[in-house]
Amino acid sequence: MLHLAVTADTLIAADLRLRPRPTRTPGPYRRLLSRPGTRIFTIGNLIARLPMGMFGVSAVMMIADARGSYALAGAVTATGLAATALVAPWTARLIDRHGQARIAAPATLLAVLGGLALLLCVRYDAPDWTLFAAYAATATCPNIGGLSRARWNHLLKGDPDALHTANSFEQAADELCFMLGPVLAAFLCGTLFPEAGTLAGGALLLTGMAVFLAQRSTEPPPSPPAASGSSPLRAPGMPPLLLACLAMGVVFGAMEVVTLAFADAQGHRSAAGVVLGLQATGSCIAGLVYGALKPGGPAARRYPWSIAAMTALMGLPLLAAQLTGSLLVLAAALLVAGMATAPTMITGMSLIQERTPEGRLNEGMTLAVTGLLAGISGGSALGGWAAEHLSETAGYGIPVTAAATALLITLAARHATRDTHR
Repeated sequence: MLHLAVTADTLIAADLRLRPRPTRTPGPYRRLLSRPGTRIFTIGNLIARLPMGMFGVSAVMMIADARGSYALAGAVTATGLAATALVAPWTARLIDRHGQARIAAPATLLAVLGGLALLLCVRYDAPDWTLFAAYAATATCPNIGGLSRARWNHLLKGDPDALHTANSFEQAADELCFMLGPVLAAFLCGTLFPEAGTLAGGALLLTGMAVFLAQRSTEPPPSPPAASGSSPLRAPGMPPLLLACLAMGVVFGAMEVVTLAFADAQGHRSAAGVVLGLQATGSCIAGLVYGALKPGGPAARRYPWSIAAMTALMGLPLLAAQLTGSLLVLAAALLVAGMATAPTMITGMSLIQERTPEGRLNEGMTLAVTGLLAGISGGSALGGWAAEHLSETAGYGIPVTAAATALLITLAARHATRDTHR
């Protein structure tokens, strides 16, 4: 009897060893980055994208230290932003037509040379007009996030769930780099020497782009003019999306300046960067979570709801500033408010990809980024005016109003589309 029991136990143990163990399903981000070549181009993309949050702060600190004028520094960076708005879509169009490696490499080199020219002009006390000319040359820098999104769109055609995850990852990367970039720039310029941020940013940009562009197997094929669709500006549904991007840029620009003014008024100017970093942190976390989920319904249906949530949550910093006047409470409100940003931007970029004509994807996404940059510039000006002429607290009404404007634009466009199809 004992022998039979031992034999049965042995057979059960053998059966358990032979039985295939259940395999753990990899997460969506691990599946995304398991595709050949994607990890390397993602590493290069992240290295090249980090300086995008460094250059503006580095230029302001470098010019203000040498010339003693924040007004001049702000005017120079604003000129660079305006030049980018004009040049970036043209650069993106060339990339779509001739390929990423062929156009992005010389365009990046020219942008870095522009940054070095600015450094030399500041260093050797050149006339003020040379600063504007040198910084305008940096406008040729390609939209790195657009290059990466174009690769994902090329690799993931026919797999909308994976593309949603890729767009979420890219948005989280944007938030992370624009959160870390200014901090790194301020640290380098303040700890080492004023030109350190510009030099480090140029080195990172060249290194990252070299790694990114070397991955030719994942590069989308060029689309000659004959094979390209019409201009993205004339594509159905694109103008309202770009106007919404402009309004959301106002949200980000105004929030940044008003928060800086609020922290300064509270006597905690040095903490402003950390407080703003919490907003980017909330957006980064929300973007990664949103990308791991399978969205329900088409992006066009989700987009108004995303903007509505963003509008509601942007009211939290206004309430925190008005009711408490506490920087700590404001920081918590910004953390929560930031959680609506990434899902809204991810859904908007998905719509941009859907509506951009074939062969013009990089141009379409660059137009969206250009709209955001223009909105950020205008929002910064509005936020500064409100903080100076009204109050720091009243300035928090601008992001709420801008988000509500984006919602109205989206709802009006959706209503017009329904009327057209009737």
